[in-house]
Amino acid sequence: MDKKIEKKRFSTKTLLMVGGVIAFLAVVIYGYTLSLKKTYSADVDKLTISKVVYGDFEDVVLLNASVVPLTSVIVSSSEGGTVAEIFTENGASVVKGTPLLRISNSNAMLSYTSSQTAATEQINQLRKSRLDLEQNQRVLNQDVLDVENSLRTAARQYRLDSALFSKKVITLQEFNKSSQDYEYYQGKLKIVRQAVKQENQSRKMQLSQIDESMAQMNESLEMIRKNIENMTIKAPVSGKLSSYDPVIGKSYNSNEMIGKIDVLQGYKLQAGVDEYYINRVKEGQTSTCEFNGKTYNLTVSKVIPEVTAGQFQIEMVFKTSAPDGLRRGLSLQTKLTLSDNSKSLLLAQGQFFQSTGGSWVFVVNNGKATKRNVKIGRKNYLYYEILDGLQKGDEVITSSYDQFNQYDQVEISR
Repeated sequence: MDKKIEKKRFSTKTLLMVGGVIAFLAVVIYGYTLSLKKTYSADVDKLTISKVVYGDFEDVVLLNASVVPLTSVIVSSSEGGTVAEIFTENGASVVKGTPLLRISNSNAMLSYTSSQTAATEQINQLRKSRLDLEQNQRVLNQDVLDVENSLRTAARQYRLDSALFSKKVITLQEFNKSSQDYEYYQGKLKIVRQAVKQENQSRKMQLSQIDESMAQMNESLEMIRKNIENMTIKAPVSGKLSSYDPVIGKSYNSNEMIGKIDVLQGYKLQAGVDEYYINRVKEGQTSTCEFNGKTYNLTVSKVIPEVTAGQFQIEMVFKTSAPDGLRRGLSLQTKLTLSDNSKSLLLAQGQFFQSTGGSWVFVVNNGKATKRNVKIGRKNYLYYEILDGLQKGDEVITSSYDQFNQYDQVEISR
């Protein structure tokens, strides 16, 4: 007789799956229960707690400023090309006009040579035109002299014949010939003089145009000569050569910086300022720095508003002469004053600001810290200025909130 086999209601695989689901639900329910509490436990040794104080808010910014020359002149080439010769090296002291390097550009030289030849030919042609005008003038002057001479001869003959005719020595026909010659040369002299006058006016205008054209051609030649000379780069001012690293064969574009010359007439400070202060830093503000144990006062002389990598640049000049011993590249800590000191509630700076943006803080009371909205104003290198939300004596967690910023309360264990 066959034995009836009873089928199992649940397989092992099914039981394992059910068990996993139950465990997952338990973890979710536990996490949800913890989230409802919104309380985080933290060790007091891992927190920084600062007390709100009332005192003078020093509206200053600490900057790491670099010493730079008071004046630097950029060295560049008006014509692009490759480096053919190098006459000096970086860091050398040079005087104005010292050759630094020579640029080679065959295309530019060919163009200059062609232009120079064309300009020279035009100048020669203009000189020939001037000589022709002067020759014409001499011919006309000679014509005037010839007619004047003929007129004088005719006048003498006319006067002589007039006397002879009155005495009946010569005939009327002979007298009329003398009279006609005299009148002819008088008229001819007027015509020649009129022609000379018109020619002089025309000649004067043409000579003026020739002189103007020759001046322009000479200017072009001078510019070409200067451009050829400019292939040898010379120091525009006296000073110390910096940022200068040419090598034979290196190419430079037109007006590309080749180096700088630091004019050794004093120093200034240059510093990067956090873009947070871009609307508060202005020319004319004062700053101080220390060097060799002495404090020096400076004034902001230039604000460069372009922001790069979260900073903008400012330049500061010494109110008196720069201290002895300064060198380009030295770094000095500088204290920039933005406004006068004022009485305020003060909270020490800390990493909490990166977590909250200064809109709220954890305030400690009886071993627990709870969230509180605040309003923060200015900041300096030590403190934030508290405008609202805190009182003198309040204790605030000022270290990072990254571990518990999603919680409403922090329980502090000591």
